[in-house]
Amino acid sequence: MRTNPSLYQIDARSWLYRCSEAAGRQLHLDEIPDLDLDRLRDRGFDWIWLLGVWQTCAAAAAASRKMADEQHYRQSLPDFSDEDITGSRFAVCSYDVHVDFGGPEALRKLRERLRARGICLMLDFVPNHTAVDHEWVHGHPDFYVSGNASDLARKPSDYFEAQTNSGRKILAHGRDPYFPGWIDTAQLNYGNPAVQSMMKKGLQRVAALCDGVRCDMAMLLLPDVFQKTWGIEIQPFWSDAIAGARQVNPKFVLMAEVYWNRERQLQELGFDYTYDKNLYDDLIQGQADAARDHLTGDIVYQHKSARFLENHDEKRVAAVLPRAMHEAAAIVSYFVPGLRFFHDGQLEGYRIKPNIHLRRQAIEPVDADIAQFYSRLLDCLKGDFAQGGWSLLETLPAWDGNPTQHNFLCFAWAGEGCPRHLIAVNFAPCQSQCYVKLPFETLDGKAVALRDEMGAETYMRDGTELNSRGLYLDLPPWRYNVFEIQTK
Repeated sequence: MRTNPSLYQIDARSWLYRCSEAAGRQLHLDEIPDLDLDRLRDRGFDWIWLLGVWQTCAAAAAASRKMADEQHYRQSLPDFSDEDITGSRFAVCSYDVHVDFGGPEALRKLRERLRARGICLMLDFVPNHTAVDHEWVHGHPDFYVSGNASDLARKPSDYFEAQTNSGRKILAHGRDPYFPGWIDTAQLNYGNPAVQSMMKKGLQRVAALCDGVRCDMAMLLLPDVFQKTWGIEIQPFWSDAIAGARQVNPKFVLMAEVYWNRERQLQELGFDYTYDKNLYDDLIQGQADAARDHLTGDIVYQHKSARFLENHDEKRVAAVLPRAMHEAAAIVSYFVPGLRFFHDGQLEGYRIKPNIHLRRQAIEPVDADIAQFYSRLLDCLKGDFAQGGWSLLETLPAWDGNPTQHNFLCFAWAGEGCPRHLIAVNFAPCQSQCYVKLPFETLDGKAVALRDEMGAETYMRDGTELNSRGLYLDLPPWRYNVFEIQTK
């Protein structure tokens, strides 16, 4: 596994829908065309996060119909019809591969085909809640947070009435402390030791089927967060759960969806990667200073951060940012250490956000300019930026009274056996200038060629001057260079 791997998120149901439409028959996971898998390999992806392979039930689709009207779904799928509603991928009835996808044998064969191409398989683990029609709701209502008639009357979006084997019960929907409940889910009670035991076994079962998991809303199981949300004291879950999963699969990798500045805490509990929503927000808002401050964190934290510009929860980046700013944000996101996280459709510049309650996505034209940009970027990442050492570089004023050095984000990559690189981004809507000090010690007395791997330019500079004063940069708004540095 490379030190800074690349991951591609793709929705299992919509992927199979596209492949089935092209084939003229219903395909299973093991029948995804070789061409699709070869394309992922050729783009340099180390991981595929296959979203939503687990069994869901009828109640999830029924809840999806209640959650939104037709117009809402048409925003994601202009030719929407009612049969497109299949329910949320996160209302899980069991950690069994969905019958629509061919069951466990189809997944096993797909995993083998990915492995043959050097690609690891990541699946989902949804620890906070189950589907409202999970078998535990009927057989073990004590596994869930309960309520009473008053709770149901006051907060009908947070509670529901369920028929169980021990009679009618009022149970809570899954939620976080800041939003209403997800009405297709039932909230697990981690104050019950039996729940913790069963969910640890569930994670172990998943660990036997894949190479890693993305854990949904992982911070909700931290004891103080659970206490804040439900007023229930719980024992810590993640450390023991992760250790148990790695007994089944010693190389098992876990990525946490996490917010509220809980990333480092979850890394310390054993997660290999945590969502870097802070960098995402800084870049989307155009905040170069905030992004730079964030990237001053220790290198271990940086390497365990999952960098992204979109995913199934966020809007399409091509719809949020103008193209020049989009490209600049991508250069920053993917040329820093950590897991490089891409979303299905991002590389083509799609603008319509998919809906995880629907079986298919809108058909959009490819943005040729964005597609070409990402093709070059992925070609770069396949090479020298997966290994080597990274450093955030200081920028200095180009002249007195010019503050635009603060608009630059500059990084160096170097290491034994790896070519030296300088990445410079003017992350601002104005022309900016600076000097950047290079951390390379062997430039004195040499002619230095700076070849832009994201462009066609090569610049010659004197190595002694570069070491003494630094490299002068003067870049238009949102422009960038990815220089390989060669000496002659």
